[in-house]
Amino acid sequence: MINFDEIEKNLERFRLAYLTAQPFPHLVIDNFCDEAKLTAAYNSIPELSNKSRDYVFANNKFEKSNYKELCPELNELYEDYSSERFNKLLSFITSKEVFVDPKNFGGGLHQGKKNSFLDMHLDFNYHPLHKDWYRELNLLLYLNKDWKPEYKGSLKILDLRTGKEAEIEVPFNRLIIQQCAPYTLHGYDMTSFPDGKYRTSIATYAYQVHKHKIEKIRTTDWHPKEDSGLLKKLLAKNYNFLVQSKNKLFGSATAKNQ
Repeated sequence: MINFDEIEKNLERFRLAYLTAQPFPHLVIDNFCDEAKLTAAYNSIPELSNKSRDYVFANNKFEKSNYKELCPELNELYEDYSSERFNKLLSFITSKEVFVDPKNFGGGLHQGKKNSFLDMHLDFNYHPLHKDWYRELNLLLYLNKDWKPEYKGSLKILDLRTGKEAEIEVPFNRLIIQQCAPYTLHGYDMTSFPDGKYRTSIATYAYQVHKHKIEKIRTTDWHPKEDSGLLKKLLAKNYNFLVQSKNKLFGSATAKNQ
């Protein structure tokens, strides 16, 4: 499913592009998958009805964690992501010993319907089920057939240290590899896709084993826009604490949904 041969021919170029990208390390790979297979996968995706667990800081966003059951092509993609071959090329590109979570905790197929958006945020850092796994990368594969900039929904990234930002378009068969760190904000503005079309992506996460924790454990750090309402800003300020408290009492909904 993944175009391994073509990617491996360009590893040196991809590593340089990733490490020198601004505002923080990221990489865009077009034609990431076999076009015919990914089109078959796209055609097998139904309209999703399971609302995203990000509903507090997202709008009209739906998800399916176990996307591999939808069709053989998506199962092949899932297996390719978990392969040693893919882990090796990821480690080369990032110059770190990283690996894809074989169970893809928290990831999956994401579908943004009419007027969907995702506020700028930082993701959880340490894996809730493997306490020494540090989340190094988001791997975002986009399945937006015939996408146009006027549909909006481009991936926005912003470095909290410098305030510098970038916006990356999200056409069909584009993979964006994005560093995860305490300063790597990301999200997308409200979309305006035509009726019957959705902002569609598959999110996968890669980790590095840490012998010692280098950060305080974080769930999600939410950064709403400056012009957001007072209540939203107050909720965002306390969101990480509230989620951690809820998880201690009731367990992780994300973990239960795997």
